[in-house]
Amino acid sequence: MKTIIAKPLNAKDFAPFGDVLEIPKAPGRVYFQESLGNLRPHASASLSTTHKEPSPSLPFEVSLLERHEFSSQSFMPAEVKCWMIVVAPHDAQGKPDLERVQAFLADDTQGITYKPNTWHHGLTVFDAPGKFNIFMWRDNTSGDEEFVSIAPFRVTRG
Repeated sequence: MKTIIAKPLNAKDFAPFGDVLEIPKAPGRVYFQESLGNLRPHASASLSTTHKEPSPSLPFEVSLLERHEFSSQSFMPAEVKCWMIVVAPHDAQGKPDLERVQAFLADDTQGITYKPNTWHHGLTVFDAPGKFNIFMWRDNTSGDEEFVSIAPFRVTRG
């Protein structure tokens, strides 16, 4: 089974898939509206929260990816220690390219926005439960999300 090494989340390496949302270290506000994308004018803004129980520690097996073809999707941590982001570009058929899959580990000061149509693994936290705020656009059709089973691979720390 293929193993990939998760690296610390950083804006440069994550840029092909979206944006890293850094919580400011000094007082003040940072806007991230440039990161947001909605390709369906009739879709409505959706703000939600989620509570995730921790997954088994690394190495972690991935066998399912998802995408939101018409909407960006943003995750801002409300309470979390360590969380994992797994992303893959498209192959020639539009499916996840598992030869170029990448994994990142984020901390409690880092959020992300996936660009529309970005293949990614579901929200995964380690060490302790995690709470997140999630923003995207939805129209409550099958276009909101797509899931695909993939050949399993493992993610581990470097």
